[in-house]
Amino acid sequence: MDPADDDGQPIGYQVLPKGTPVVCADGTELGTVAKVLDNAREHIFDGLVVRTAERRVFVDAPEVQRITDRRVTLTIDAAQAAGLEPFKGLRGSVEQRAQRGMNRLKRRLPGR
Repeated sequence: MDPADDDGQPIGYQVLPKGTPVVCADGTELGTVAKVLDNAREHIFDGLVVRTAERRVFVDAPEVQRITDRRVTLTIDAAQAAGLEPFKGLRGSVEQRAQRGMNRLKRRLPGR
């Protein structure tokens, strides 16, 4: 294995520091971790807020493939990441969760 390809040691989302690079599945760097979101009551990883060059976006937990001490790797490529929702604050309401689920489903449907 080429040392340049080593993405580091796996870590839990609870210790993921701000500023960690976030990389798309195709190797394109999306940005850096701005905030880790979780459902503290149920101890479930909810997703990430990623600071890109232009804005902050929400990356839902199923779109995160791997978290290491060097970077976060996503399951989506740069083209799919371009369609991520802007982050507008905490996303706890039932309506927001339903909309997020619908958006995730739309991204996975054939023909998109």
